[in-house]
Amino acid sequence: MKRWLPIAAAVLVACPMPGAAAGRVDLIGINGPIGPATADYVSRSIRQAAADKAECLVVRLDTPSGLLDSTKQIVQAFYASTVPVVVYVEPEGASAGSAGCFITLAADVAAMAPHSTIGAAHPVSLGGIDESKPDDVMAKKLESFGASFIESIAAKHHRNVDWAKSAVRESASVTAEKALELGVVEIIARDMPDLLKQLDGRQAGGRRLSTAGAETAPIPMLAREKLFQMLWRPEVMFVLMLIAVYGIIGELTSPGAILPGVAGAIAFILLYMASIVPVSVAGLALVILALALFIIDVFAPTHGILTFGGVVSFFVGSLLFFDQAGPGFQLSLATIIPATLVTAAFFLFVVGAGLRAQRFPVRIGRETMIGRVIPALAGIDRDAGRVLVEGEYWSGRSETPVAEGQPVEIVGIDGLVLKVKPKH
Repeated sequence: MKRWLPIAAAVLVACPMPGAAAGRVDLIGINGPIGPATADYVSRSIRQAAADKAECLVVRLDTPSGLLDSTKQIVQAFYASTVPVVVYVEPEGASAGSAGCFITLAADVAAMAPHSTIGAAHPVSLGGIDESKPDDVMAKKLESFGASFIESIAAKHHRNVDWAKSAVRESASVTAEKALELGVVEIIARDMPDLLKQLDGRQAGGRRLSTAGAETAPIPMLAREKLFQMLWRPEVMFVLMLIAVYGIIGELTSPGAILPGVAGAIAFILLYMASIVPVSVAGLALVILALALFIIDVFAPTHGILTFGGVVSFFVGSLLFFDQAGPGFQLSLATIIPATLVTAAFFLFVVGAGLRAQRFPVRIGRETMIGRVIPALAGIDRDAGRVLVEGEYWSGRSETPVAEGQPVEIVGIDGLVLKVKPKH
């Protein structure tokens, strides 16, 4: 019996007692380009998973690209995490491109769904307007940094360093099956239950995972994170830019309207808060040129020639606007075509009508009485007299005496007194 006691004790330790509580696995989802809102969401979720005493945090990932600064923030959050982090590229057909490749390799466990892809990890920098030099010095520096960065990430978790560097320098990309063969990821899982089954018993983050039958608990985005994630999308940034332009120009052409100016100011502030995606100088210049052509055509009608040039300039500029930001950031034709048509219509009809109205002669008010010819109700001289204008009685004065009933012409207004002269 003494010989069997150690064996029985080992079995009891290795096998949980019936009815023992299953572990907890926290989940988050990242879809679309990686930006500041995504980085904040990941950092908060890691802290939440630690507070929940979760077995691990699973990051369900599907992204075409992202910004380098946000990617670095996520990688650093992974390194500082006290909870094992598992990145799962799913569903089937999903991709971990560019920033997603860095993030996947930085996880304690890297997993992919069948037929998903990883790679093409050329980094995208921050900085608003793109300032690339003709000799591409900055691009080369960024590429060198990205290669060394991903090399250190792959080496930390004993993944294929050579392939990781090629993903940056050569934009290499592979399928999930090939990634497993090359030692880029550790698991190919059909779905979440399959992933949890394969994670069970695996060493990750300095602990042995117990995920078989674990309860999964999603960590949703906060309202502010959803707002900034939405604002950060290129389509939304482009629309905010147009609203800011429409509002400010609308207020300038129709002073006192207030609403266009307020809307433009709010859109401009939101745009400034979200404007971190590199913008092409050529694209921005073409959009500004288009706006200038629209305005000039209002003042100097050219039978539509400048307007047509403005439409073409705006369309091409919109295509190039986020061209420097990499895959996943370019504007789609479904956004550009309506924006071009609405902008052209706005300048032709709204701004044009406002500017033309400012050049029209005054048609109402006291100024319209100048030049009118009316009969004198009584004799008019330098001191007194009366006239009737549009049903109202006015005092009248004239340097030349006027007899009752004689027609007079209004030549000026002095307070409530009309200056008149005889009309011959």
